[in-house]
Amino acid sequence: MSQQQFSDRSRAARAAHLWRDALVAVVAGLAAMAVTATLGLWAAGAADLPGGAFPHVVAAVVVMAAGGSVDVAGAAGALAETKADLSVLPLSVTLAGALVIATLFLRPLRHRAVAGTRELAGRAARLAVLWIVALILLALLARHTFRIPLGDPTGGLLDDLLDDASPEVGFRADIPVTLLFGLLWLAGLLILALLVSRRAPLPARLLRYQEPVRPAAFAMVVLLLAYVALGLVLGLVVLVTHGHRAETLAVILLGLPNLTWLALTLGLGASWEGKVDGPFGLPMPKVLDEVLRTGDISTVNLGTLTEQDGRAWWLLVAAAVLVPAAAFLMAVRSPARTRLWQHAVHMTVALALTVLMICLLARLSARLGLSLLGLDDLFDAGGGLGGEVSLRPRLWTALGFAVLWGLVAGFLGSLAAARVHRRGEVGTKER
Repeated sequence: MSQQQFSDRSRAARAAHLWRDALVAVVAGLAAMAVTATLGLWAAGAADLPGGAFPHVVAAVVVMAAGGSVDVAGAAGALAETKADLSVLPLSVTLAGALVIATLFLRPLRHRAVAGTRELAGRAARLAVLWIVALILLALLARHTFRIPLGDPTGGLLDDLLDDASPEVGFRADIPVTLLFGLLWLAGLLILALLVSRRAPLPARLLRYQEPVRPAAFAMVVLLLAYVALGLVLGLVVLVTHGHRAETLAVILLGLPNLTWLALTLGLGASWEGKVDGPFGLPMPKVLDEVLRTGDISTVNLGTLTEQDGRAWWLLVAAAVLVPAAAFLMAVRSPARTRLWQHAVHMTVALALTVLMICLLARLSARLGLSLLGLDDLFDAGGGLGGEVSLRPRLWTALGFAVLWGLVAGFLGSLAAARVHRRGEVGTKER
């Protein structure tokens, strides 16, 4: 065999190996997301949906969790139409897939000190190609139409106007939007994975940026996962001691980070606003539902939550413990030559970006209503014909509190880490 033939075979084998790594990451990540979504929807009772809808709903949830978009539309006869919209990210499903994909993407690189830009781009491109194919298949599956059985409070008039047909609501994934935001989701995930992992190689020209960025990014990921872990423990306690096991399990498997990361921002002092109107609502703690169910736009913060349940002040305690702990972890992983004010700045920027991400991901909006003869809201939501759930942050307030907490926690974490032996530090015994 000539040297050229050996070289060609070697390149082909390496290319096949890279494609295999990408395929394993995509399949394993989607499997984790699908299993999490399936179990969560099963606990929520979606397995009983008629017309074989369950796999379509699972596909829709995975599409939304991967950053995609699912459009909702409906009809109710010649004189009426069903109006619906849904915008919510099932972050438990998102987190399951993100952890698996990031781990498998980094695994082949873990023993490398430096990786070329071309190699990293090639690995990411292969992953993106297979990710696009998977999203297209999921989007094609994520479509279905439901009939909504309604009681008729009008003594038969409603049935006549609806042409003896029950209102329908259907959903389908928006393929172009799903591909666009799905790729952005994947790109953000891979960049974050490279930033967080200390052992992941970077191109030589980027090595100088790893000292200020990687400790802060790692600390923020640990902070977010710590909140999820704490929420999981509390959820399991509720599951065992308070009943409503199916509903609690559904919340854990579909929206646990939605609630725990919301709790992080509330503990920092942020305010959210929204409403719950009508007979339905998204799974959420009773105290949050009570604050939002006032018939008008309500404010959610530590004060309003404490009025309903005094235990809400534990959110402040959790933030006061975990945020400085994250700052300490960041300082310990930073080089010893990093100054105190630099720790504070790094922590401030990292925490502000983290809160911004939570505000963008944890907001939700869901609405179902009946429009009759062109008149919206002819029947109030309490009549069983519709409802609305919404929750959105007061962004600038949240970011302001994040900056304040970041500065204070950064200083405290740096002072606490001053007694800890760190990278780049030469001790007395070593001189």
